[in-house]
Amino acid sequence: MLADRLDRYIARNVLAAIIVVQFVLLGLDITIAYIGDLSDTQGDYSALDVLIYLGMRLPWRFYQYAPVAVLIGALIGLGSMASSNELTVMRAAGRSLARIVWGVMKPVLVVVVVVLLVAEFVSPRTEQFAEAWRLEQRQGEGAQLTSRSGWQFEGESVYRFGAIRADNVVLDLTRYRFNERRLIEATHANRAHWEEGAWQLEGVTTTRIFDDHTESDYQQRAGWDTALTPTQLERLLRDIESQAPSELWAYAHFLQSQNLQADQPLLYFWQKVLMPLTMGSLVLIAASFVFGPLRTVAAGTRVFYGVVTGLTFKYVQDLLAPASTIFGFSPVWAVLVPTLACAVVGIYFLRRNG
Repeated sequence: MLADRLDRYIARNVLAAIIVVQFVLLGLDITIAYIGDLSDTQGDYSALDVLIYLGMRLPWRFYQYAPVAVLIGALIGLGSMASSNELTVMRAAGRSLARIVWGVMKPVLVVVVVVLLVAEFVSPRTEQFAEAWRLEQRQGEGAQLTSRSGWQFEGESVYRFGAIRADNVVLDLTRYRFNERRLIEATHANRAHWEEGAWQLEGVTTTRIFDDHTESDYQQRAGWDTALTPTQLERLLRDIESQAPSELWAYAHFLQSQNLQADQPLLYFWQKVLMPLTMGSLVLIAASFVFGPLRTVAAGTRVFYGVVTGLTFKYVQDLLAPASTIFGFSPVWAVLVPTLACAVVGIYFLRRNG
């Protein structure tokens, strides 16, 4: 009974600190973003609308700052108990260091579940809705949200897409067809729309390239024989960071089926799926700081070292991401290496001071 009460007490202190840190980080980020986005106001898109738009994007920002909030929140929660000698009393009463750390992990598990649900079901939808809402406010009712342009291989063809709208209309489509690396045909369509399970092209100009001449013809409408669906195109052209883990996994498998590199979607997929391990390793680092080299320093110093550790963790992951493409190792290691390194360092200091 006493053990459960101590677990709940530790969990309550740490969870409260994580929530406060998350609110502070979100508040600072929104304030900075609001000042920067004020220059985008035009027409009916007012300063209040900028604030509403940033509010719609809160789920994505919550996901982005969750690991740092867990690290700093654990530092503050444990640090406050260390400063009031509560942790010393717990240790004197026979509470093991491992049991105290487990008490810290419990609220983090709740945060992990919330973050994974937000990443899969909430932030991808709110990001799309926020962008569509802002576009309509700036360009008027009925404006269609378009995703950015992009390129795609399929068999012996290379496609360039100007954009894809929310109503599954592709704008400015160009197809280059090759035969043994020799360009034999170039086709441009003003638009393509999805109709009864197939693509229909409009305003189609086809140029066939021969050894000594070229031939061109124009069609008002034509079919488009491709395995690409509107969903796959939308994943291709939408900002990859905002996609759900399930979407990233499906997109990566599609790229692999086309014999293309899928490192980028796999990297973001593993970052999101392995978020529980990432947060757990950061908690170990935070606990090792409190019980180890930073146990006697002021709370502000602990927070400073926590921010430095969090930034170092992020920068290492960002450096390993392109390295996985250059050196050919799996993107999962770009996520696991800094995570395991944090866990090893945290466990080392905890065992040393346990």
